[in-house]
Amino acid sequence: MLVWDGAVHTTRSLKAGVRINKDSCNTRAEVLKAEAFMSPEQGPNCKLTGGRWYSEYDDLYIDGASGLDVDHRVPLAEAWDSGASSWTAAERQAYANDLGDDRALIAVSAKSNRSKADQDPSTWMPPAASDHCDYARDWIVVKVRWQLAIDPAEQAALSEDLTHCPNAPVKVTLAR
Repeated sequence: MLVWDGAVHTTRSLKAGVRINKDSCNTRAEVLKAEAFMSPEQGPNCKLTGGRWYSEYDDLYIDGASGLDVDHRVPLAEAWDSGASSWTAAERQAYANDLGDDRALIAVSAKSNRSKADQDPSTWMPPAASDHCDYARDWIVVKVRWQLAIDPAEQAALSEDLTHCPNAPVKVTLAR
């Protein structure tokens, strides 16, 4: 649980009151619908049933949305410590609900997301080694996209992780 803009939120709720479009789905539901391996049924008030997802962090397939959390690739507390503390409330809300880049939010197993909590790559990497390169790349993309600082320990860990990854260009669209 995290206090963000004076309200308590979890990675499951993602400011659940924020509706993205006219189908009454919140950010969490939009991410789950977009990342479903097998699409869930959408009921009234965007209640999702059924469906199947792949959790990259731990290389697992998960049936049903209840076993999933939507993770902020760069956690809200880390964003706060990296520069978001000086943002307006509207900028923080935009960050918390960023559907403008599919690398910002990701559906993963609740277990892996909760083991990550608000850690950065210097203290946590996904349990599945197969996701380390994507995780490190996406972490950097989100930091650049939102113009957030990277501290020395984070930079050292990311540099080490990326030495084992293929060199590929990455496109980033700034959010602010």
